[in-house]
Amino acid sequence: MTALLPLPTQLPAQPRAIGSVRLSTKTHAGHSVLDGLYQKGAAKAVFPRANIGLAAVLLNTSGGVTGGDRFCYEAEAGPGTHLTLTTQACERAYRAQDGETGRVSTTLRVADGASLWWLPQETLVFDGCALERRLACDISGTGRALIVEPICLGRLAMGEAQVHGHISDRISITRDGAPLVEDAWCLSGDITAQMAQSATGGGAAAMVSLTYIAPDAEARLGPVRAHLPTTGGASLLADDVLVLRLLAPSGYALRASLLPILDQLTGGEMPLCWRL
Repeated sequence: MTALLPLPTQLPAQPRAIGSVRLSTKTHAGHSVLDGLYQKGAAKAVFPRANIGLAAVLLNTSGGVTGGDRFCYEAEAGPGTHLTLTTQACERAYRAQDGETGRVSTTLRVADGASLWWLPQETLVFDGCALERRLACDISGTGRALIVEPICLGRLAMGEAQVHGHISDRISITRDGAPLVEDAWCLSGDITAQMAQSATGGGAAAMVSLTYIAPDAEARLGPVRAHLPTTGGASLLADDVLVLRLLAPSGYALRASLLPILDQLTGGEMPLCWRL
C-alpha cells in the first residue's frame, strides 16, 4: 500500500508577469520620431501612424495585472517633439492572492519645447484586486503635458456590483524638479461601501483625474467646465495648470463626459483605439 504524501502547508508561488518599456523621441526632418526603444517581458509598444507627432500604444501581453506582477514604463519626449502614449485596451486589475500586490510604475519626462499626452484607457478593478500605481512626470522649461487616469470600480455589466480589495494611486508632476501637482488616494477593504459615502464617491463606480499643463490652460477652463456633469469639477492651480476630477455611475457615463473634454484638449486628435 502506497503511503499518501502530506499536503503542502502553503500554496506554491505562482508565476508572475514582469514587463518594462522605455522609449524616447527626437526630431528628424521636422518630424517627431523614435529615438530609443527598450521593451522586455509582458510589456510591449507598437507605433501606429498619427497625425500629430509620434504615437505609442502600450500592450500588456499577460492580459492584466494581479498580485505580484511588476510593470514599469518610462517615456521621454525630446526637445521640440510631441509624444502620445495610450493603451491598446482597458487594463484589468485582477483578483490577487493574499499578501501579494501588483505594482505599476510610470516615469514621464517632457523636454523644453516638447509636449506629451498620457492617455491610457480605463483601468478595470476586479473584486479582490490588490494594485499600487505610481506616476511621476517631470516637465522642463516650456514643456506641455496632458495626464489622464480613468478607473472603473467593478464590472457592472457582468453583475459585479460589490468590490473588495486594495488600490492606491499617486501622481506626482514637477516642473524643472519643483513640485507642481501632487495627487494621491487609496481605497482598501470594502471599496463599494467607501465609494457609497457622500463624502467620498456618492455611489460612483467610475472616476478620472486629469491634469493639463500648457500656456492656454486658463482659456480652456470655461469650455472644459461646460462639458462637466454635476459630479465633476475643474479649476486652475496656476495660469498654465488645469486640474479636473470627475465621478460617474458607470464607465459608459464616464466616457460620455470625458471624451468631449479630451477631444477639446487634444484638438480632436485622440488615439483611434479610444474609438473602437
